[in-house]
Amino acid sequence: MHLLKKDTSLEVIQVPSGKNFTFPMRADTEPFDKKDARLALKYAIDREQIVDKVLGGAGRVANDHPIPASYRFFNPNLPQRMYDPDKAKYHLKKAGLEGYTFNLHASDGCYNGAVDATLLYMESAAKAGVKINIVMEPADGYWSNVWMKKAWCASYWNGRTVEDLVFTTEYAKKSKWNETYWEHERFNKILKEARAELNEAKRCEMYYECQQIVRDEGFSVIYMFGDQLIAANKKLGHAEKIAGNWEMDGARMAERWWFRS
Repeated sequence: MHLLKKDTSLEVIQVPSGKNFTFPMRADTEPFDKKDARLALKYAIDREQIVDKVLGGAGRVANDHPIPASYRFFNPNLPQRMYDPDKAKYHLKKAGLEGYTFNLHASDGCYNGAVDATLLYMESAAKAGVKINIVMEPADGYWSNVWMKKAWCASYWNGRTVEDLVFTTEYAKKSKWNETYWEHERFNKILKEARAELNEAKRCEMYYECQQIVRDEGFSVIYMFGDQLIAANKKLGHAEKIAGNWEMDGARMAERWWFRS
């Protein structure tokens, strides 16, 4: 990005987005069915380091749920989960998994930088006494042979337009893309009710709770959000506000952008 900024003919645009990067664990597989095992893994990752080194700072840390601060019903009241080796050790011991080695499947076929992210994770986890073994997978066929097949792997999601679409696509019980095979009765109940709730304050409370449940009970380490980066010739015009829910101005660049006269 810094090299592109040196080209005076280009406008480099950085847009906060809902693109989130995850390490999903299958809920039907040991030892991930133990909440303390999941918490140990969530405290063992240095999120800030990965944002800095893998995204070059073009992003921000996530809080183990997929809703970024730019969304309408983002819950600002949840304490940010940070790298904490002591808490990781505590939960690992409580889970009875001291000395256990977790296999984490990854490939740059997942996203550019996925292997670097997993290696950084392995290093920070080791300092917390959590052993992670990186299983390198071929880029070809990663989404067919690894994602939703292996017990723990690298993954990512592009943003969606609203909270309901994010949760329904990624975490709802009947979703074919529920990558952790997670079923949470309370979460699914309030997610469904929120769609029909006309009282905005109540609806907000429901989505706040959804974020808390995914953060504390969920089976995925959701560690960072990536910004959308656009390098555009300065001859192109665009609105002041650019969508961050998808690449290329919400996939509507052809409709919203124009050539300056």
